Amino acid sequence: MRWDGISEFVYVAEYESFTRAAKELGISTAQVSRQISALEKRLNIKLLYRTTRKVSLTEEGRVFYQHCRGVIDGLDAAEQAVSNLQTKPQGRIKLTAPVTYGEQQLLPLINDFMVQYRDIEVTAFLSNQKIDLIEGGYDLAIRIGKLSDSTMMAKKLSHRTNFVCAAPAYLEKYGVPYSLVDLRQHNCLLGTRDYWHFIENDKNADKEINLRVSGSVQYNSGHSLVDAALKSLGIVQLPDYYVQKHLASGALVSVLDNYREPEEGIWAIYPHNRHLSPKIRLLVDYLAERLS
Repeated sequence: MRWDGISEFVYVAEYESFTRAAKELGISTAQVSRQISALEKRLNIKLLYRTTRKVSLTEEGRVFYQHCRGVIDGLDAAEQAVSNLQTKPQGRIKLTAPVTYGEQQLLPLINDFMVQYRDIEVTAFLSNQKIDLIEGGYDLAIRIGKLSDSTMMAKKLSHRTNFVCAAPAYLEKYGVPYSLVDLRQHNCLLGTRDYWHFIENDKNADKEINLRVSGSVQYNSGHSLVDAALKSLGIVQLPDYYVQKHLASGALVSVLDNYREPEEGIWAIYPHNRHLSPKIRLLVDYLAERLS
């Protein structure tokens, strides 16, 4: 009796839908509704707010969900541990990642991984949009920066650093910026946003700044922005994997280092209700080892 309605409640809480929860569980929507109503009656607590458009957790429901999720994860882990003793990693992994990071860093490693594990297949969709993993049926995603979705599990794989840099010839002609104010006098090569990220020390505390900049170029391609910077068209702010080799060779020079924001995390994330199978855990651990 104590388990009745628990799985139904957890799935509804995560999908915010009785219909989608029923589909995932392979039962009817009416059965899901009955089980949760019986659970609420047994607990004498309202767990969910229900409207014609939305299902959301009550305060008590959020607390109960966190505990139930942990219990189900533990049970899944126990079953998987036993299963892992008799199975080898195999099957398809579906993942998504940012375009440039995926092309330059991730997919070459996944190719190496697949050479080693021939029974695993990978489908990768590269996009700079944040894709709904559950809606798209993805096993995991690679995300960069701050994580905002608390419904996902996450493992840190690596980090990246953003550099502001320019060609020596450009700096010789237009001068080196030493403060953020100096950027007003420079041609800033823009990506998809018209602001850059910085950290400024304000009264002994670091303050995050989104500084609006402007210039004659705006591309949604990091490679094209690097090319523009190399050709002395202006100053650019880009992640290390775009500019590192050019900084090492001296083709680009880093500026405003005192204002550089802290490194950002690179994460593998996956839904709570997608237990890490042997193949996914193997891939995540493989990437973490080689990217760290």
